Amino acid sequence: MLSILVCHSYFMRFDSKQQQRAKPYPPLATLQAASLLRAAGHDVSLFDAMLASGVEEYHVLLRERQPQVVLLYEDNYNFLSKMCLGKMRHAACEMIGAAHQGGARVIAAGSDASDSPDTYLRAGADAVLIGEGLAALLELIPRLDANLLTGRKELIAGLAGVATLVGGNVTTAKAARVLPNPQQPDLPAWDLVDMDRYRAVWRDAHGYFSLNMAASRGCPFRCNWCAKPIWGNQYLQRTPGSVAQEMTHLKQAFQPDHIWFADDIFGFRADWVTEFAQALRSTGGSVPFTIQTRADLTSERMAGALREAGCREAWLGAESGSQKVLDAMNKGTTVTEILTARDRLKAVGIRVGFFIQLGYLGEELPDIVATRELIRAARPDDIGVSVSYPLPGTKFYDLVREQLRGKTHWQESNDLAMMFEGAYTSEFYRQVRNLLHEQVVQQSGTVECPGAAADRPGSPGGAGGPAGPDRLPRGLETRWDELLSCEAQFRSQSFETARAL
Repeated sequence: MLSILVCHSYFMRFDSKQQQRAKPYPPLATLQAASLLRAAGHDVSLFDAMLASGVEEYHVLLRERQPQVVLLYEDNYNFLSKMCLGKMRHAACEMIGAAHQGGARVIAAGSDASDSPDTYLRAGADAVLIGEGLAALLELIPRLDANLLTGRKELIAGLAGVATLVGGNVTTAKAARVLPNPQQPDLPAWDLVDMDRYRAVWRDAHGYFSLNMAASRGCPFRCNWCAKPIWGNQYLQRTPGSVAQEMTHLKQAFQPDHIWFADDIFGFRADWVTEFAQALRSTGGSVPFTIQTRADLTSERMAGALREAGCREAWLGAESGSQKVLDAMNKGTTVTEILTARDRLKAVGIRVGFFIQLGYLGEELPDIVATRELIRAARPDDIGVSVSYPLPGTKFYDLVREQLRGKTHWQESNDLAMMFEGAYTSEFYRQVRNLLHEQVVQQSGTVECPGAAADRPGSPGGAGGPAGPDRLPRGLETRWDELLSCEAQFRSQSFETARAL
């Protein structure tokens, strides 16, 4: 059997926004891969970059363990992994290079590796798994176990979805058949995590401890901006009983105060959620939890089932208050559905957060104002705001590819920088973001709870006090008017050119 070091390259220390936010989660997909390898009999250890002080900690563990194989398996449930943050890619390549120089065979997997295998192969990886890659991984490892010196070409022969370098060129293996995805382990390798380290960060910063789970993988919807290099358009759901058993295990082993479900869409059907609630009652394993879902899936029955299961907060991909923008995104939802979903969840006592996306192709000032009005009318408990980020492999990326020039990714998640020429500059969108956040806080007197948004700014300024349902908070309307009155100075060159035509 092989000695295998499983790792990932998301260092919270390299991301100032997430470090300030102080809400780290263990690398769930990485732990699932470790669990599968351990079940196959291998000696598995973990380097968890999340709370590491830097790549130096990895170098120390690499020297201590001297593994035969290093598997860099990024956490596919962490949305930041999709974004290919520049600092994390650099760290990944350094980790791969060190393992290669130390004589280990190296396998890499993740969203960025799937999109750009060349980068990881030239850093020293022997193979890159395209997509989730677990089926191919479980074929590769026995080949290395039989002969650790197997050549790269022979290593990937006959395996679909694996890339390597042959004669200096990237080669992707072709196979006569596609291997079935292996059954996900009942439990990720939670015991490999330094849970006390996570608990200390959460308790010191927020007074409670949160852990993460996933009840499904993937999403069947086809929003133009959403990249799917790992699971494509399929939606793979676990049984309600298995999810309840894992939550019960986490409650008994680690005593979390809260669970964050990292699914793109939790539950999907009210029947599934009802069965999940029933299973939790039988085990006594319920922990208050937060989910992500869609407005058009939030029926009255779904809202009631979520509450019964223990859901305390739901995040909706609202994206925009403009139907024109939602249609351009191919979102498949309406502004009315967003408002209705908010009302249904509020009626059963579930807090609601909105994910808002600014700067999508074709969005203009009236659309931004429509988003402000959505926030005013819906009065969500929290929001998370980003600018549209063109991810490789999406229709949106193809539409703006020629505008990307030298900037193809952010260095860290705090950039909130436009990578293509939308209607306005990055600074304008940052000011809109700040005003939207202040609007939410002043409208509702929001107090942060488990699962709060990734980009919440500091304490709001200006005159405050809750607003009535038909007006903006006192003082904030003036600041909106000031920004909107000078919006022309923030217009991008391409926007001005288009208007001139």
